[in-house]
Amino acid sequence: MRLSTRGRYGLMAMHQLALEFGQGPISLKYIAEKQELSENYLEQLFSSLRKDGLINSVRGAQGGYMLSRSPSEITVGQILRSLEGNLAPADCIIEDLNECTKVDNCATKQVLMKIKDSIDDVVDSITLEDMIDDTINANA
Repeated sequence: MRLSTRGRYGLMAMHQLALEFGQGPISLKYIAEKQELSENYLEQLFSSLRKDGLINSVRGAQGGYMLSRSPSEITVGQILRSLEGNLAPADCIIEDLNECTKVDNCATKQVLMKIKDSIDDVVDSITLEDMIDDTINANA
């Protein structure tokens, strides 16, 4: 599995929001500066994250973005699926897209399914809270 810039930058921005959790709305400019990311690019990412209910936005002079729930309740998997779509290593194992004519005799299907399941298990087991803890432990 290879993450695109969209997934990597989205994780970085969500990590920043998690670090600021409970402090009210955080401006996109602040997040962009802290993570050294493009503010315009973050706007695009935050549109998807907001649509999928992972963040809330507040308009106005004191507005900005904040996590929709606690960092312990948002997983890396939720963020990546919001930004990247399905994390399957091949389209042929995505149920809705499974139009392969060799599905019954596929030599690689079981391997691809195990890879997908492993990826899902890992990204769904890591929360934003875990990322914060890792950052704190790395800097200790």
